[in-house]
Amino acid sequence: MTHNHNLLRLLASFLAAAALTAVAGLGWLGGADSAVSDALYQQPAGADGEIVVIGIDRRALDELGPLPWPRNYMAEAIDYLNADPDARPAVIGVDVLYVGEGADPDADEYLATAAADGGNVVFAAAATFGSELVHRGEHDFYVNDFAVQAWDGPFDALYDVSGMGHINAMMDGDGVLRHALLWTNIPGEGRVPSFARAIYERWCAARGEIPMAPPETDTHGFFYLPFTAKPGGYYDGVSVVDLLTGEIESDYFADKIVLIGPYAAGLQDDYITAVDHAVPMYGVEIQANMIDTFRAGHFPREAGTGIQLAVLFVLCAAALWFFWDRKVRAALPAWLGVCVGWVALCAILFRGGHILHVLYVPLFVTVLFIASVAVNYVRAAREKRRVQNTFGHYIDPAVMEQLLTQGADALELGGKLCDIAVLFVDVRGFTTMSEALDPPTVVEIINRYLTLTTECIMKNHGTLDKFVGDCTMAFWNAPVPQEDAIYLACRAAMDMVEGSKAVGEELMARFGRTVSFGVGVNYGPAVVGNIGAPKRMDYTAIGDTVNTAARLEANAPGGTVYISRVVADALGERAKTTSLGGTIKLKGKAEGFEILTLDELK
Repeated sequence: MTHNHNLLRLLASFLAAAALTAVAGLGWLGGADSAVSDALYQQPAGADGEIVVIGIDRRALDELGPLPWPRNYMAEAIDYLNADPDARPAVIGVDVLYVGEGADPDADEYLATAAADGGNVVFAAAATFGSELVHRGEHDFYVNDFAVQAWDGPFDALYDVSGMGHINAMMDGDGVLRHALLWTNIPGEGRVPSFARAIYERWCAARGEIPMAPPETDTHGFFYLPFTAKPGGYYDGVSVVDLLTGEIESDYFADKIVLIGPYAAGLQDDYITAVDHAVPMYGVEIQANMIDTFRAGHFPREAGTGIQLAVLFVLCAAALWFFWDRKVRAALPAWLGVCVGWVALCAILFRGGHILHVLYVPLFVTVLFIASVAVNYVRAAREKRRVQNTFGHYIDPAVMEQLLTQGADALELGGKLCDIAVLFVDVRGFTTMSEALDPPTVVEIINRYLTLTTECIMKNHGTLDKFVGDCTMAFWNAPVPQEDAIYLACRAAMDMVEGSKAVGEELMARFGRTVSFGVGVNYGPAVVGNIGAPKRMDYTAIGDTVNTAARLEANAPGGTVYISRVVADALGERAKTTSLGGTIKLKGKAEGFEILTLDELK
């Protein structure tokens, strides 16, 4: 192996590792890494029954009415739980804000008395955070994005006789809750613990135990939360109504931690959490998970970013150095070993209290492995071509030259990004009809319809892209720019709907069945050109604009043209449209994507 070859290998390894490390450092794949890390780290073991959630659930809302309820309801619930001195809960946590004096002073007094008599109640409080300009000197200031702008705590009489903790929950940048706020500094109050921590410490006091040390946090008070149970893991169907009606024995809650809080959709107290990205978890169960984390005393912390990036750089550089010029048979075990070994290392270190990024090493090593295989394949192909050129001296040079020339011209792939109007049209009712007719008749009918769509496209100067079964795709404004491409596409769509009527009447007369067209038209950017593989390619268009047009067509009833808002705006007063708003949800489109029917085109 020559010196220059080794130098190139070293340089490539360094540059590739630096580029991939930069991708990780900039957080471009942060969401994907977080999701993979959640799948590995968040392995709930299940609740042990020490915490019981009593829901302000749908049944309670149906029987007692919408929130806020009269405060005497919660007072009655607390009195019922504490009625038996020998079977009372260790702690009662009320995940409901009781801020300021209520409309009924007697109910306020009743609630404060119930909390005072019980001596085991902790109530929720909440801070409102925002940005604030902080001056440290005449020309020295900074923006504090974590400033407390408001504080909602229990009303004075309740504050004096009960415990208190904040219930603030904040998601990570990808909208998933992974970190909990252990404390927050409140002006006039000082450092206020979380609702869960306040309950945990009271539970320890009731058991005569010393609380375990709290987790280390960042500068704002956040720590990583390993969940104990998934959504629903703490809820056994007990409703607040069961307490008010006495339908459940109070000794069921003896010496336990009882949490009372919202447990119904629509109360704006549910969150997507790291333990389950599909099913939201109610806030009261997040508090239950935090309490169990304090009880377990397992507080893993994220390893330093600099250390993780340095390790990533070294592993990527070493991987590419190893894969360089290596045969697949030798490189494959190394690739699998690094990927599997890294995931195993992450799992082991997590149990020891350290959190690593799970995705980056396996993903980037895989990218380097695939790239190395590809480069080695290209290098081998080049050597093969050199052999072919050598043997070309022993065959007709003209034949060899012709083959090489045709390959270079005919197999060229490529495309360009441009704005196009895209039309999809499909035959509605054709499948049902085809099942009742013989194959030659089916072919005759489909050919009639495809001929009609083709004529409408050509008449309006469109580019016929393809036929897929009984579906036709066409576009305008490519391969050459066209004036009023959107109007031409919509004109073709209306011609198809109108032309299908005569064919439909003929089919009804001949076979007693009819069919019609569903059409979708969209406008926007797409990649247009020779797309495919060297041995099979088409001049076509791809992109979200094309996909949206196809989904518009898929949802359009027979005899109807569905268009997007951008198409309607371009047509302006030349068209009559009817907006369907967001009543139809297109796959892959966010809420609020507007669909319209094209009723008339002037």
